[in-house]
Amino acid sequence: MPLFLMNKSTALRFLLAGLLLLLPSVVMAATPVVVGGDRDYPPYEFLDEKGEPAGYNVDLTRSIAEVMGMEVEIRLGDWVDMRRALQRGEIDALQGMSYSAARAQEVDFTPPHTVIHHSIFARTDAPVVHNLEELRGKQVMVQEEGILHDYLRSEDFGVTLVPVPTQADALRLLSAGENDYALVAKLPGLYLKRKLLLSNITAVGAPVTTQRYGYAVGKGRAELLSRFAEGLAILKNTGRYQEIYNRWLGVLEPVGISWHSIFKYGAAVVAPLLLGLGLTLLWSRTLKKEVAHRTEELALEVSERKRAMDELQLRQQQLIQADKLACLGVLVSGVAHEINNPNGMILLSVPRLMEAYEDVEPLLEEHFEEHGDFMMGPLEYSRMREEMPAIFSEMLGGANRIKRIVDDLKDFARREDSELTERVELNRVVETSLRLVSTSIKTATEHFRVEYGENLPLFQGNSQRIEQIVVNLILNACQALPDRERGIVVKTSHDEAARTLTLAVQDEGTGIAAENLARLTDPFFTTKRESGGTGLGLSVSAGIAEAHGGSLAFASGPQVGSTVTLTLPVIEKDKG
Repeated sequence: MPLFLMNKSTALRFLLAGLLLLLPSVVMAATPVVVGGDRDYPPYEFLDEKGEPAGYNVDLTRSIAEVMGMEVEIRLGDWVDMRRALQRGEIDALQGMSYSAARAQEVDFTPPHTVIHHSIFARTDAPVVHNLEELRGKQVMVQEEGILHDYLRSEDFGVTLVPVPTQADALRLLSAGENDYALVAKLPGLYLKRKLLLSNITAVGAPVTTQRYGYAVGKGRAELLSRFAEGLAILKNTGRYQEIYNRWLGVLEPVGISWHSIFKYGAAVVAPLLLGLGLTLLWSRTLKKEVAHRTEELALEVSERKRAMDELQLRQQQLIQADKLACLGVLVSGVAHEINNPNGMILLSVPRLMEAYEDVEPLLEEHFEEHGDFMMGPLEYSRMREEMPAIFSEMLGGANRIKRIVDDLKDFARREDSELTERVELNRVVETSLRLVSTSIKTATEHFRVEYGENLPLFQGNSQRIEQIVVNLILNACQALPDRERGIVVKTSHDEAARTLTLAVQDEGTGIAAENLARLTDPFFTTKRESGGTGLGLSVSAGIAEAHGGSLAFASGPQVGSTVTLTLPVIEKDKG
């Protein structure tokens, strides 16, 4: 029936039907999703100096909201309040919650985006414990209604639980001498220890528990759960997840429905109704086509989502290893500090001992000439007076070597966020890197040679980041040698025509299969998985080289050794 022949009642019913089709989209678009989290759980989620939400979870949530076309409001508070707010429906989701079977009865979880390790923290003068069983009879602080609070209440470990609002409170109280131990997530614990300058506490033993950590929504909210899971998969597939993970801790999906798409589809339905275009039969046919098209899109989304979930499970072990590497960067500065303190005492005391010996030496010589040889410690004086200067010199040289190695290690491990603005000498970078790996070189080969190019120009960049490349290439060369009779050669040179600097690391190792050469810089690709390889070294090195305007090139073959060449652009001379 043509629209102009309809009576008013029939036309009104058609108009209301069209508006009802748009109502769910309009409501969803206008109502923000409220996402809660812990106010003091760095680096995952916390309130910064301005009182604004910050951290790994916060960036992840905002990125998911962006790709899924959602509006989100992030609220951070005490964990127990946030957890109860989710149960009461005052918030829609928690952006970070550890999974347990008991919790899965109350809320629904997305696939995990991280793995959390929990450790026992103790004062440095406390008896060392290695597991939860050894805490029997002790007063142990845990975050109220945290995963370990839930777990220890359900199991009989014989401990006296002391709930506290935040993990920072647990560490502060432990440092102040209250209670015996604290159970805290390891990475936040190390982060808070450094931030709060709590030098008298430490993590003891290996992690006692490992939990999957992801988004949680109220029971039955399948649509919201799927949006978070889909958004997380998209971030993984596009590489944005890894960027966020690297920033806070160290597979392509269809794009979510945008505001533009919502308005476009809304106009496609409402405009014909408002303008009175078309016939009833044409409108029905158009609607059927739209339904069929959307059905195909949904089927594609379901297929892609299943593939993304399978990929996420395969990457789980890789994320665990990456979490351990992030913890390593936090620990390096503390280890270096502990070594530097006693070594500083040696550097201060040895010169004083040398001066004292020089002052008393004339008296010892006089006694020797009058009374003959005598015992001085374990040896005769006639031998000791010959060996003492060498002993003092070796002690002082060894202490200085320790200090130099620790300083190099701190520079190497320090995270560098500065711009690439240094004027750097390539030969000096190589010298520093060789000091870091001297022990590995001596263990791997008896034939190591360095050929420094003369009068090399400077390049612009960051010396510590280039050291990271050099150390990684030399260690890889050492690991490739089957015995100590094979050698390694490191060369630096300058190509004036190409205006580039070159560093070549050549080994006489077992070589690399041709089919693996193209994959060497792929993240997590490694042929040394069984010996602890992560597959991150060459990937990170290639990224650093590219950031400096350079490149890495590989040449190899089975049983003929390998050559890795780093190329960097030189600083152009000023034109006067």
